[in-house]
Amino acid sequence: MTIDVVGVSKRFKSFAALDNVNLHVRSGELVALLGPSGSGKTTLLRIIAGLDWPDTGEVRFDGEDALDRSVRERNVGFVFQHYALFRHMNVFENVAFGLRVRTGADKVPDAAIRARVGELLDLVQIDWLADRYPGQLSGGQRQRVALARALAISPRVLLLDEPFGALDAKVRKELRRWLRNLHEELPVTSLLVTHDQEEALELADRVVVMGHGKIEQVGTPAEVYDSPATAFVHDFIGETLTLPTIVRDGRLFSGERALALDSQGVADGPARVLARPHDVDFADPDEAPFSGRVLAVRTFGPIRRADIEIAGVNGPFVVEAAVPHQHDLPTGGRIGLVPRRYRVFSTEASA
Repeated sequence: MTIDVVGVSKRFKSFAALDNVNLHVRSGELVALLGPSGSGKTTLLRIIAGLDWPDTGEVRFDGEDALDRSVRERNVGFVFQHYALFRHMNVFENVAFGLRVRTGADKVPDAAIRARVGELLDLVQIDWLADRYPGQLSGGQRQRVALARALAISPRVLLLDEPFGALDAKVRKELRRWLRNLHEELPVTSLLVTHDQEEALELADRVVVMGHGKIEQVGTPAEVYDSPATAFVHDFIGETLTLPTIVRDGRLFSGERALALDSQGVADGPARVLARPHDVDFADPDEAPFSGRVLAVRTFGPIRRADIEIAGVNGPFVVEAAVPHQHDLPTGGRIGLVPRRYRVFSTEASA
């Protein structure tokens, strides 16, 4: 099922949680809503689910208005961060709950419920826990129960709000791979809310990067990482090395020194050169566009990072660069930095 969000805005008193948001989700894809706290991603998810309503705008499922439907009529499965399982019910009954509460023409026979729940518990690989209660399960097992319960009603849309946020790092990685494989088996359109960029880039078919109630960029994981549309996306996705500059007459300057770098069409005024730390080479400090003093070099397993202090127009600033293991970078020495792959953004436009 396709989902279309058209011109949706939502305010909480003076706070604009969503500001004219437009989004198209294709049928059967897994889309991640990624952004910092307060960016509007959970509010958007709740509006799609029917748990909140927008002040303005439309939500359409397969082209039909979804805002005049109740939560139940939207046929949406919702998985919360903290599971929201019924403690007095065992695993089997937790998963069966959404089917047992159906009445009238929608009532599901007990035999069909047992078959459906058994199928789901097998699918999420916890059939052997059917008689246990939530208090007897690990965090990862509880999250699988929550997912099975959401899938029991055969939803056309699956919404996941920080589903792995309460789990430790190792369990999160295991469940991410498991969910990605599970999603490929299921004919369901899914939206995942997360502030964990690694989670979004690993799981999603497309990533929606949100900031301050607006969508900054929509693209594949490779697109948002390799070709960020805004300085916000570049800063938020992955690691970023920031080098303040100024554009004059279409050329980049550091102070009064012209740089042999492309201004990329940015208008005259303060600007920033943004690059991934691994896309910056070291060079002779007298020949490189930027140079500075090495403050410290740290090693974390296969990763080495250097703090480098660079003299700027508004005073010195410190950047962190990736250091190849074969490169000798003594503390206190001067080193030049040459961005090999970079983006230039106007400081005023991105403020």
